[in-house]
Amino acid sequence: MKNYIYDIYDRVRSSLQPVYLRNQSEKNRAVLAVALISFFWGTTWLVAKKGVQYIPALQLSGIRQLVAGTVFIIFFFLKGYKLPSREQFIQFIWMSFLMFVISNGFTTWSVKFIPSGLGAVIGALSPIWIALFSTVLFRETRLNGITIMGLIMGIGGVCVIFYDYLDDLLNPSFYPGIILGVIASMTWAFGTIYTVRHSRNLNPYYSLGWQMFLSGIILIAIAFLTGQYKPIAQVDVRGWYSVAYLVTFGSIITYAAFIYALKRLPAAQVSIYAYINPIVAVLLGALLNNEKLTRFVAIGTVVTLSGIYLVNTGFKKIEVSGAEA
Repeated sequence: MKNYIYDIYDRVRSSLQPVYLRNQSEKNRAVLAVALISFFWGTTWLVAKKGVQYIPALQLSGIRQLVAGTVFIIFFFLKGYKLPSREQFIQFIWMSFLMFVISNGFTTWSVKFIPSGLGAVIGALSPIWIALFSTVLFRETRLNGITIMGLIMGIGGVCVIFYDYLDDLLNPSFYPGIILGVIASMTWAFGTIYTVRHSRNLNPYYSLGWQMFLSGIILIAIAFLTGQYKPIAQVDVRGWYSVAYLVTFGSIITYAAFIYALKRLPAAQVSIYAYINPIVAVLLGALLNNEKLTRFVAIGTVVTLSGIYLVNTGFKKIEVSGAEA
């Protein structure tokens, strides 16, 4: 049985040339890279929340992906990579649509309606959706007691967080953000499974560059056609600050750190960033954007992340028992 969450990291590791850790300082730098990932990807929620005040959400996401994707593609062209084949190009389109057009586009759109910290917690539910999809839709794994307990805790933790937003839930303007966030996390989960099943022969970061590039074009086109578009000359400079941060720290630097860490550390150790991101987002939202940080938000966040941890642990136990069988 496959553990999809760790499989995606191991697949990336297998495509990268392993690096021998010659000394402790190199390992320390790899750990620092994980810390950078954990922090900066957590900050992107608040930055996106600020950015959508000046640039329509789909346009903001599109510009971010287009610029970051262009940088990645240029880098690989300089490394001697050729244009993708027709078959690869079709794969890139499907993957970009799942992982960036819907998932990242809706995620950015969602924080226009809900607090950035809450959006990050909803986004962190992707491993739970992966567990459900791989069990119910693809029937490639089964649930054990630990996984079921994790699912219950994850959903229960979100309910605890929402307890503090009951007043907001009565406001119809709050609904779109929740719906968009849930759809985004579900799409990311489905896209992860699709990526593991159909793209084993692709360099994951060359693929990533094309996914970003193509999704950027698609998102900007959708924004223009739906009227969610602001002429470049009319964008407030604070909107461009958000774009610059998301491209530089949210995409280029963090993905470079991600590659560096994956070449030097176990996949399970690198993946810890997924548990830290929501905590960073919740704290920054409270400190810098006056978002709620009460005992219900704090407890609910901890319970949710604990549930996600149990889901991952349960999948690892399934994988081990399947191998032994």
